Amino acid sequence: MRRTRLFLPTLKDVPSEAQIVSHRLMLRAGMVQQASAGIYSWLPLGFRVLKKIEQVVREEQDRAGAQEVLMPTVQSADLWRRSGRYDDYGPEMLRIRDRHDRDMLYGPTNEEQITEIFATHIRSYRDLPKMLYHIQWKFRDEVRPRFGVMRGREFLMKDNYSFDLDFESARLSYDKMFVSYLRTFARLGLKAVPMEAESGPIGGNLSHEFLILADTGESSVWCDRDCVEFDMLARAVDYESPDAVRAVVEEFTRPYARTDEKHDEAVFEAEVPPERRYVGRGIEVGHIFYFGAKYSEPLGARVTTANGEEVPVHMGSYGVGVSRLAGAVIEASHDEQGIVWPESVAPYGVGIVNLRQGDAHCDSACDDLYARLAHREPLYDDRPERAGVKFADMDLIGLPWQVIVGPRGLDKGSVELKCRATGEREEISLESALARLA
Repeated sequence: MRRTRLFLPTLKDVPSEAQIVSHRLMLRAGMVQQASAGIYSWLPLGFRVLKKIEQVVREEQDRAGAQEVLMPTVQSADLWRRSGRYDDYGPEMLRIRDRHDRDMLYGPTNEEQITEIFATHIRSYRDLPKMLYHIQWKFRDEVRPRFGVMRGREFLMKDNYSFDLDFESARLSYDKMFVSYLRTFARLGLKAVPMEAESGPIGGNLSHEFLILADTGESSVWCDRDCVEFDMLARAVDYESPDAVRAVVEEFTRPYARTDEKHDEAVFEAEVPPERRYVGRGIEVGHIFYFGAKYSEPLGARVTTANGEEVPVHMGSYGVGVSRLAGAVIEASHDEQGIVWPESVAPYGVGIVNLRQGDAHCDSACDDLYARLAHREPLYDDRPERAGVKFADMDLIGLPWQVIVGPRGLDKGSVELKCRATGEREEISLESALARLA
C-alpha cells in the first residue's frame, strides 16, 4: 500500500478522553474512531490488525480440532428463558423487541444458541466429541465503558463450545482449549498467565482466565514469576494424546498464580520465594469454563450411550476477546514513540521511507523495493513530507521493519534498515536489505 492512497488519519496530540496507553495510541495511529460510548469504528490500519489477530486465533482453534460456524448476533429471548438466564443475566444484556412484538436480544454470548444447534442434530454418543466455535460481534451494555477497545460495549469475540459424553472426556476438551490458548497468546507475542477464576454468569465449577501482566489491568494479580518464563511455542503438543495435553496443563498450573478472587496470602508466601514473587495488575484476554449439563439439560441436548441410556451431554465454553487483544498487544508492546507490533499481527510487515520524494534515483529504488517486498505487505511512504514527519509516523504505527532510502545512501549503494523493536539501524546494500527481509 502506498501511503498517499491509505486512509490513515494519524493525530499528533494525545486525545484527552484516552486514559490508557492502548487507547491513546489506537486513536493517534488512526486505528479506530469512537462512534458512541464504548462502540468503535475500525479504520483500515486497525481493521488489518484485527483480521491478523482473528486469523491467529482461528488457526489455533482449528489446530486443536474445533470447527468454525457462524451464529447470529440477534437471538430469541424464548431460548434464553428456557435456559433460565434471560431474567438472571442483568442489565448488561441489550433486550429488544421486533416488529411482531417478539422479545429478542443482542447476544452477549452464545451458549443457548449453540446448544440448540447441537440438540437439533446430534443424538448418539458415536458423534461425540464436538467442538464448535465462531468469531462474531457481541454486545454487553457496560455501565461505564472505558479504556477504548479494552472495555467497550461492542466487541469481537471468539467463543468455542465443547460437547462430550462424560466429565473425563469433557475435561480433555477443556485441557485442549487451555493449551490452544497458551499457543494463541504466545504467537501474538504475549505472556499470558492462566489463573483459577470464578465462572460468573456463564456458570459451572471449573474455570480459568488468562491474564497478561500490565499496570493498567483491572485485576489484582499475585503469581510466581516462573509463570511468565514458559516458552509455549517451544513445546510441540500432540492434541491426539490426552497425556501430552494434560502434561502441558499441569506444567502451566503448577506455579502459584491467583487473582484477588482466589488469592491466599499465606499460601503465596509459603510457595513462592521472595525473589520470584510478582504482585501487580493483569488484563484478562481469555476465559474458559466447564459447566457440565447447565445448558444441555434444560435445552434438550441429550445423546444415547452405548448401553441405550439417554444422558445430557457435558459442555464447556471458551472465549477470547479478539478486539480486546488489539489493545492488549499494544499495552504489552509500546514505547515513547508509539506501537511496537509483533510481526504476527503487524498491519504491514515493513515500511519503506523515501527521504526525497521526486528524486528519480530515490523514487526508482523505492519502487523496486516496493515490488520486491510484496510478500511482506509493505507500506511505502511516498508523501512529499519532511523526513521527520515520516519517521514519527512510522514509529507511531509500529511496523516491525523500516527501510529508509535517501540520495546520500544510494550514492554509496546502501539503504538504512531499522528494527522497530530495538531501534537499531544498519546501513547495508539494497540487496542485503532484501535478503534480510526475505
